[in-house]
Amino acid sequence: MLKEYAKYTSLNVLGMLGLSCYILADTFFVAKGLGSRGLAALNLAIPVYSFIHGTGLMLGMGGATRFSILKSQGAQKEKNRIFSQTAMLVFGFAVLFVLIGLSGARVLTHLLGADDAVFTMCRIYLKVLLLFSPAFLMNDFLLCFVRNDGAPQLAMAAMLGGSFSNIILDYIFIFPFQMGIFGAVLATGLAPIVSLGILSVFFIQKKNTFSLVKCSFSRNAAFKIASGGVPSLVGELSSGIIIIIFNAIMLSLRGNLGVAAYGVIANLSLVVIAVFTGIAQGIQPVVSKYYGAGEKGNCRIIYGYAVATVVVLSLFIYFGMSAGAGQVAAVFNSERNQQLQKMAVDGIRLYFTAVAFAGYNIVTAIYFTSTDQAKPGNLISLLRGFVLIVPLAVLMSWMFGLTGLWLAFPLAELLSAAVGAALYNRWESSLI
Repeated sequence: MLKEYAKYTSLNVLGMLGLSCYILADTFFVAKGLGSRGLAALNLAIPVYSFIHGTGLMLGMGGATRFSILKSQGAQKEKNRIFSQTAMLVFGFAVLFVLIGLSGARVLTHLLGADDAVFTMCRIYLKVLLLFSPAFLMNDFLLCFVRNDGAPQLAMAAMLGGSFSNIILDYIFIFPFQMGIFGAVLATGLAPIVSLGILSVFFIQKKNTFSLVKCSFSRNAAFKIASGGVPSLVGELSSGIIIIIFNAIMLSLRGNLGVAAYGVIANLSLVVIAVFTGIAQGIQPVVSKYYGAGEKGNCRIIYGYAVATVVVLSLFIYFGMSAGAGQVAAVFNSERNQQLQKMAVDGIRLYFTAVAFAGYNIVTAIYFTSTDQAKPGNLISLLRGFVLIVPLAVLMSWMFGLTGLWLAFPLAELLSAAVGAALYNRWESSLI
C-alpha cells in the first residue's frame, strides 16, 4: 500500500511542480526582460489563469473521482457516461472563456485594478490566455482521467513536457524574438498543447478504458461532477482571490512596487501549493478505488501517509525559503530595487508560515471528496479560499499594515485546519 501511495503521489507532485512552472517561468523571464512593471502586470493577470486552471481541475478531478469509484465497481456504461458528461462541461466552459477573451478582456483588466502604467501589458496577457483556455481545460480534464485510468507516469510526462516547452519558448519569445508580454503568454498558451500531444499516445495505443458515448446532458450528473471537484476549483481560485485582494490592498499601501514584491511571493506560493495539490491529487485515485471497493481502513492509512508527507515537506520548505529569502527575492528583482527586495524578503518569512496548514487543508478536502463526502471537503475549501482570508486580509492590514497583510494568510489556513481536523474526527467517529 505504501508503494502504491508513493508511486501516485511522487509522480503527481513532480507533474504538478512542472505545471506550476507555467507561471513561474513567466515571472522570471518577464522580470528579467520587462522589469517591475511587467512583473506587476503579470501578477494582476494571474488570478484569471488560476480560474481557468481551477475550472479544468474541478471538472477533471470531479469527473475522475466518480470514474474511479465506478471503475472499482465494474460499472463500464456508467463510467463512460461520466466521461462524456464531463467532456460536455469542458466544452461549455471553453466557449464561455473564449467569448470573454474576445469581448471582455479590456473590462476585465480594469476590474483587476491595472493602472495606465501596466494596463496594455495586462490586457494583452489576459486576452491571449483566455483564447487558449480550451487547451488548458482539455489538458486538465484528460490528465485527471488518464491518471485515474492507471497511467500516472504518462500524466506526469505530459505535465513536465508542457512545462519544459513553456520555459524554452519563454526564453525564445521574450529575448531573441523580443515579443515582450505577448511572447510570455504565447509560450504559456502553447504548453498545454504540447502536453495534449503527449497524452494522445494513451489513446492512439488504445489503452484507455473510457470513451465518449452518446448521452443527453444531465443536470444531476453535472452537479455531482462539479461538487466532487469543488476543492480543486477553490484551491486554485483561492490563490487567485488572495492575489486579487492582496494586490488591491498592496496598491493602497505601497503602489505598483508593492504589487511587484507581492508578485514574487504569489508565484512562489503557486509552486508550494502545487506540491500539496500534487499529494492530494495523487491519493485521489487510490482512495477512491479503496472506497469504491468498501475498504475504508485502507483509505485512512493512505490519508495518514499524506498528512505525514505534508508535515515533513512543510518543514523543509519553510526553513529552506526562510534561510534563502534574500537570494530567492533577488532572482526576481532584476532592477536591484532595495524597497522591493526588503518587502519580498519580509513577506516570504511571514507569509510562508502557513505552509503546513495549507497542505493539511488541501489534502483533507480532497480526501473527503475522494470518499464521496463532498460537503465537508467543500466547506474546508470555502473557508480557506474565501470566507476567512478576505475579511482577515482587510482587517489585519488595517490594524498592522504590511505585516498584518502577510500574516492574514497563515491565520486563515490555521483556522481552516482546525475546522478540518474537527470534521475529520467527527466523520471517523461515525464510521466506528
